[in-house]
Amino acid sequence: MSFLLELLLSGVVLGLIYALVALGFVLIYKASRVVNFAQGELLAIGAFSAHFFLVNLKLPVLLAFPLALAFTALVGYFLERVFLKRLVGQPIISVIMATIGLAFFLDGLLHLTPYGAGSYGYPPFLPEGGVSVLGVRVSYAQLLALFLTGAFLALFSWFFQRSTLGVAMRSVADDQMAAMSLGVSVTKVFALAWAAAGLAAAAGGVMVGTISGLNLDGLVHIGLKVFPVVWDPGGA
Repeated sequence: MSFLLELLLSGVVLGLIYALVALGFVLIYKASRVVNFAQGELLAIGAFSAHFFLVNLKLPVLLAFPLALAFTALVGYFLERVFLKRLVGQPIISVIMATIGLAFFLDGLLHLTPYGAGSYGYPPFLPEGGVSVLGVRVSYAQLLALFLTGAFLALFSWFFQRSTLGVAMRSVADDQMAAMSLGVSVTKVFALAWAAAGLAAAAGGVMVGTISGLNLDGLVHIGLKVFPVVWDPGGA
């Protein structure tokens, strides 16, 4: 019974992390009807940038992780502004093919870095051991992942429900022409969606790195594993 509970807990933690990464997929898809095939690469950029800040720059965890999230959000914003803004008004398939090209381009760049081969891990920053819940040992890394993923999902929920930018993004997702008629800048919303997708991917990557370590191919493949969440057979 305890083994079953351990598997259940691991599945819940992993599912929350995947949901956070998938949120980035959905943000871009809902805003622009574009499937971002470079989401896995954004996840890897966030995870490895956190490792760089921790190991190479020797920054404290409370500074390194937020910097990694901010950096990846800027990367997402940059990608949209430089590569995809030029494709506004083009057929959707052209933009999707551009994201596939971006995925290969970013993957190639990542393989040129020292992180391209081998496995890495964050320096220990959590106490050893864990706590016992119903006879099941829960590591501090799993507890941290549960807390942070829940916090990020709650934050994104508040953002879309209460903030002006979040409401603007929802309006663009519902009807781009109507949003434009009300003065909403659709191009800025697209860029914001990519930045938010980068933030969500980085958060998921940091959690994966905290629990199971860092491997480039493994991190990139997570982006493909969460791809089914954008499938919308009803066209909603």
